[in-house]
Amino acid sequence: MSTQSIKEQISGDYYTCRFEAGRSEDTLILNMGPQHPSTHGVLRIILELDGEYIVRAEPVLGYLHRMHEAMAENRTYLQYLPNMGRVDYLHALAWNWAYVGAVERLGGIAVPRRAEYIRVITCELNRLASHLLWWGAYLLDLGAFTPIMYAFDDRERILDMIQSVCGSRLTYSFFRPGGVAVDLTDDFLRAVGEFTHYMRGRLPMYKTLVTDNIILRKRCENVGELTLEMCRRYGATGPVLRGSGQPYDVRRAEPYGVYPALSFTIPSEAEGDAMARYRVRMDEMQQCLDILDQAIADIPDGAFLAKGAPKPRWKAPAGETYFAVEGARGKIGVHLFSDGSNTPYRCKLRAPGFSNLNCFAEMARGTLLSDAVSILGSLDLVIPEIDR
Repeated sequence: MSTQSIKEQISGDYYTCRFEAGRSEDTLILNMGPQHPSTHGVLRIILELDGEYIVRAEPVLGYLHRMHEAMAENRTYLQYLPNMGRVDYLHALAWNWAYVGAVERLGGIAVPRRAEYIRVITCELNRLASHLLWWGAYLLDLGAFTPIMYAFDDRERILDMIQSVCGSRLTYSFFRPGGVAVDLTDDFLRAVGEFTHYMRGRLPMYKTLVTDNIILRKRCENVGELTLEMCRRYGATGPVLRGSGQPYDVRRAEPYGVYPALSFTIPSEAEGDAMARYRVRMDEMQQCLDILDQAIADIPDGAFLAKGAPKPRWKAPAGETYFAVEGARGKIGVHLFSDGSNTPYRCKLRAPGFSNLNCFAEMARGTLLSDAVSILGSLDLVIPEIDR
């Protein structure tokens, strides 16, 4: 029986799962989630299987919705900032930056150059921490336990540094319209330099232990193939897009901060499979180290917060603006509308994971059930960001 004929026979309400095994002779319905370790959050995927092969995969959201966009409408511009750390808790500082960047563009606020360097340093450290957690958790999903121990060992070093300036280890609220909350000390910059030196010695070990491992390669190569045309249809960005051969990165395509003054490359792989997305993220960790070394060497003296930065009851000029940054999962965008009051009239958040997840239904079709976990993990999904 063809995939198309199977689909034509199936009817009903997918979201309340009014399917029954046996509606078609050759297929059954399997719920993956909403509580499943490999989804890394409360995500439900309805799978229709023909034996071990996936005929249809349908992600179902809504179990974790917290109305972040609606909450912006009854908070002042500064009160809303902590929400950003709760959208994507693994790269919270990128969301911090997207939001304050939109506020700054809306209000015409200039940012001191030292503050821009501080943003780069802390944001790239946070990107490294996010990629390390993805690396360890992905391999755990595929059955390898040891790598997550190494990943969390290295990630703890980063969290210790970030905590010393942000006061938190996960959901940061460090950036401010006009700069950052506190300045970086010489000791902090020295610790970053020591960490980048240490981490450069760890990445070759990661490659030997995991990347070149034949078991990982068999689970990832030629699995979850995603064409560039599919990426464009679904709006995929970040490592998912770069793993399909398109070296698009907001830091280069729509420059912000002091990234134009820094030298780094945009890793990409042409294969478009799970292994390509894996390699892109591993290469990005190396680029993070290069960016950090340049930033701590070039950081200038000066203020960390602009004079006249917005106060708690600050009113934005009427109008609208959009600001985008490159997060660990792709392009983060904040679209703000102001009616001239001290609260946003409307706030629209562009979450990269939402677009990346929507590729899954098409990618998974025709693959083995065991490959679904590998494909999901290669997308690096954070469900609170998708179901915001």
